Amino acid sequence: MIRVLLLDDHTSFRELLALRLTREPDLAVVVEAGSLAEARQTMSQVNADVALVDLDLPDGSGVELIHDLRAVNPQAQVVLLTASDDRHLHAEAIAAGASGVLIKTVGSAEIIAAIRRVVAGDVLLSPHEAIELFRLTDKRREAERSTHRLVEQLTPRERDLLLLLAEGLDDATIAARLSISPKTVRNQMVGLLAKLSVDSRLQALVVAARHGIVTIG
Repeated sequence: MIRVLLLDDHTSFRELLALRLTREPDLAVVVEAGSLAEARQTMSQVNADVALVDLDLPDGSGVELIHDLRAVNPQAQVVLLTASDDRHLHAEAIAAGASGVLIKTVGSAEIIAAIRRVVAGDVLLSPHEAIELFRLTDKRREAERSTHRLVEQLTPRERDLLLLLAEGLDDATIAARLSISPKTVRNQMVGLLAKLSVDSRLQALVVAARHGIVTIG
């Protein structure tokens, strides 16, 4: 019997898929979860042979569960089952240990076949597809390292600009806070965007938030 963990926050989709899987004589859905928290509560108590994992969950990304599941049960196979066609996200999942990616538009027969294939030791990706995804992962990691180096080069004044920008202040208020003119604020903002290789203040804030310079929310 192949034991399946099913993680998807769309209840109707998850329940219908679970019902379909349990009709197969060799499949049993041992865990159903709609969030990372729910899955984490049970996956250490119930061993699964295969996990069907969605990407977009209410409390995080399914990629996080791939890491956790592989740590608890290294023998378990993971198949990403997602509506997203973002190849970079697929690449992250493969790099985390997923055995393959299925888009939710596929039929249940294809999902069932994929489950049996990964348990049998087959791969769902061709060598060409796997290499392409790993290249995407390498490119993204290099871009992140490059951005991190740029962030490390920010001056105290540039960091202050980002902090004030995160407060939602306009140029006049920022200028008053820093005791400079609004024109100087605009000029320094232009230099800041150029240093971070971004096109807008919003993008600069996103970079700053990802690297812990500002907190948004």
